[in-house]
Amino acid sequence: MNSFQRVSEALTKSGSFTVGANYWASHAGTNMWKDWRPEVIDRDFKTLSAAGVQVLRVFPLWPDFQPLTMQRGGGGCLAGLFFGENPLPDTEAGQAGVDEIMIQRFEKFAQLAEKHKLSLIVGLVTGWMSGRLFVPPAFENLNVLTDQLAIKWEVKFVRYFIKKLKKYPAIIAWDLGNECNCMAGAPRPEDAWAWTSAIASAIRISDSSRPVVSGMHSLIPEFKGGNSWLIQDQADLCDLLTTHPYPIFTPHAKHDPLDTIRSILHATAENHFYSDIGGKPCFTEETGTLGPMIGSYEKASAFLRTNMFSLWANDCRGLLWWCGFDQKHLMHQPYVKTAMECELGLFTKDHKPKPMAAEFAKFRKFVEAMPFEKLPERTVEAVCILPGGNDQWGAAYGSFILAKQAGLDIEFQYAAQPLKDSKLYMLPSASGMHSILRPKWNELLDKVRKGATLYLSLDDAYFTDFNETFGVDLQSRSTGTSKASFVMHGIKDSPTVCFSPKTCFSMKAKKAEILGNNIAGNPVFFKAKCGKGTVYLLTFPLEQLMITTPSSFQSEETCDAWKIYSHLAEPFLRKRALKSNHPLLNATEHVAGKTKRIYVLINVTPEDIEAELDVAEEWKIDRKYPAGLTLGNLSGGNARISIDANSGAVLILRK
Repeated sequence: MNSFQRVSEALTKSGSFTVGANYWASHAGTNMWKDWRPEVIDRDFKTLSAAGVQVLRVFPLWPDFQPLTMQRGGGGCLAGLFFGENPLPDTEAGQAGVDEIMIQRFEKFAQLAEKHKLSLIVGLVTGWMSGRLFVPPAFENLNVLTDQLAIKWEVKFVRYFIKKLKKYPAIIAWDLGNECNCMAGAPRPEDAWAWTSAIASAIRISDSSRPVVSGMHSLIPEFKGGNSWLIQDQADLCDLLTTHPYPIFTPHAKHDPLDTIRSILHATAENHFYSDIGGKPCFTEETGTLGPMIGSYEKASAFLRTNMFSLWANDCRGLLWWCGFDQKHLMHQPYVKTAMECELGLFTKDHKPKPMAAEFAKFRKFVEAMPFEKLPERTVEAVCILPGGNDQWGAAYGSFILAKQAGLDIEFQYAAQPLKDSKLYMLPSASGMHSILRPKWNELLDKVRKGATLYLSLDDAYFTDFNETFGVDLQSRSTGTSKASFVMHGIKDSPTVCFSPKTCFSMKAKKAEILGNNIAGNPVFFKAKCGKGTVYLLTFPLEQLMITTPSSFQSEETCDAWKIYSHLAEPFLRKRALKSNHPLLNATEHVAGKTKRIYVLINVTPEDIEAELDVAEEWKIDRKYPAGLTLGNLSGGNARISIDANSGAVLILRK
């Protein structure tokens, strides 16, 4: 298997991981195809490859490669498409509206990538880049996502480009284009689906041997707020989903420092939000800190390092940094207008490395030293059902972080999808009258009656058979923010957490056990039997409150919220051979046969951690990575570990 096949497999096969960057030439940025300097690209590729970069996402800028103009006649009627004032050449390239010189340049580009053993993901319809539209002049006044003339020529371009370039082994995947959902409005989900279908079909007709990559960001599971781009539709039509998790842009992600748990788990949570709902692999196709105005290079390095460990441990396939080289020397659009596009490279324009560049080689060296080729799938204990009508991303993000702190791993599904099988279901921060369809609700309760466990946290939702299911008697509900402390009792190190829910419920326990009260003594956390199963009810939206509140995972008022998850998760974590007792030392379990388990431990804080590890009877720690990791024995077979700030480690246990 050659290096290009290995990188391709890393993106498509579970357990593998690849690292890389998005690329514009260091001398010209988006003008690189017009200002063509292959000697500069050769040097760029040499620098990136030497730094441990494996894959580049690259962009044939649409108007450079398909420079069509529109000529009109009387009354504004379309008279035809031209190259400037010249008719389209009577050649295959001309009939596709493609500039043959640009194709020749990209062919040289692919050859240079092969020379330096760099794999390429090609963003085909690159009409949006760094805050600017790049559209052929012929289509500047058209909606390029819904206008049939524009789509016809997009398809022609894609088919011709792939026909000419598919012979180059460095190209490992075809991306629809860069964030094409930003090129124009798609009023309805069917418009977004139709455009995606047209481009994806054109790719597959031209080359069925390489995966189709979505290239999109800001996907959601249901149409709302004018966003027509659905996770399920992209998964239906593409082979690989993508996230572009920049903390400054993504809802709820910018509230905390770069090197703390919220920012670090952002990419991993969003990857699973997409891949679990879509049922397709997902990787972080773009991420970064966007320069020193967001955080220092030291913080950016910590952010990158910890993200790579987290994404690898959670089967998120890859991470590509934005981007390879700084662009602050460029004085054309988009760089002259958008300040954040200037200082976001791994290298300066003069090829001087920033601290982040060294992290790729370090991480690759660490992973390649493992005594296994691929990391087995992570153990998942719970299915997190994201209710309809609410902020699904916020609920997913908050649930993911709290679960990680409690030592629990979860997978997501949208409430309208077929119910996944599990012993533990979580329905977080449910709101409105349409949280879950009645048949799905009944199916879920049937699972519980047969022995499953259900956790529900309420915003302002409404459910049928509510009192009977949860063993309570709802007295009233009222609206209006009120700050109240919640005290959970009956467990070790009981948390006291202060929240401000917008909906306040008054409930009495009938059959339910009261697990917690607010400061006024009113019960807010309940546990009850439901058939052979168990239900937990929390009468405030824990996940939404945590994820919408800045510094909630560090604040003394709220940092113990994870203990609520820990309490309900405890019966499901007993099968793990090792557990972390520290909420900021994440642990993923990977079963490698009956007598071997692999644990990836990740310190998601900017402070060194010393923590206790619970090791189950009959298991012992056999190997540790890195070799210099400080590990001490405790009584009862347990261990104490010291792990550096924003770092990862691997322990292999044997029975």
